[in-house]
Amino acid sequence: MSMERLDATGLRQSGKALEDSFFAKENARLLEKLKKQEAEEVRRQAFRDANITSERLIDALIALEIDPAAMAALSIVPLVAVAWADGEIQKKERDAIIKAAEEGGIKPGSANHELLESWLKKKPGQELLSTWKEYAHAVEERLDGVVGDELKVRLMTRTTAIAKAAGGFLGLGAISKAEQAVLDELEHALE
Repeated sequence: MSMERLDATGLRQSGKALEDSFFAKENARLLEKLKKQEAEEVRRQAFRDANITSERLIDALIALEIDPAAMAALSIVPLVAVAWADGEIQKKERDAIIKAAEEGGIKPGSANHELLESWLKKKPGQELLSTWKEYAHAVEERLDGVVGDELKVRLMTRTTAIAKAAGGFLGLGAISKAEQAVLDELEHALE
């Protein structure tokens, strides 16, 4: 089989076509990489907006492909569970949960905020806490020890603050037996 010899113009045109094809593929690859980096930065910023300041924890959450909405649920469900432990939510507990949710990136008027409001009016079923425990345990298992401990401390500190929000005798921040039982159950799920 013989090849036609290209003249200089044909050779230049053929080379240009090869170059264009190469750069089109390279540009598409680079554009995809840029889009992925931008999407990751949006997720990072959403975690930061939710008051997660540890870049190590953010890195781990992104590596596990946990999105900020799932993290919000992971953070809020224990607050609701401990607030309902005594069978009713005190005004101070409710206010503290709303504040924690808003600091965690759940904006008033959003679907997540409306869902939270419904949980504060009517106690969610046990399946919500069961699902949370399974998910929290699965997340904790996949995090290394230091990052897992960081997440556990973050969740338990906020949840304990809700338990103390209603105050005990003379408002001294006591945690009831029912609230302590829920705190113990939550902590166990994070082991």
